[in-house]
Amino acid sequence: MSTHATDDDDVRDAAPLPIPADDAADAVSLAAEIVVSRDHPAECTLYPADASGMELMTSWITAREGSFVSLERMR
Repeated sequence: MSTHATDDDDVRDAAPLPIPADDAADAVSLAAEIVVSRDHPAECTLYPADASGMELMTSWITAREGSFVSLERMR
């Protein structure tokens, strides 16, 4: 997972985001990109970690702050 700030005083952070699958054959490694801004809600975009080219442009989903929660909080 990586965090990208859009303002000068925000911080970047990078760490892997493992998403377990029910069947190892169906497992897809996902990457997360979090954009934080003073003026807009944070956004989290998930996409296949090994995607490139056309797949990267078409295989993603973005959620705005308030639509996602911490995994630790939900456990």
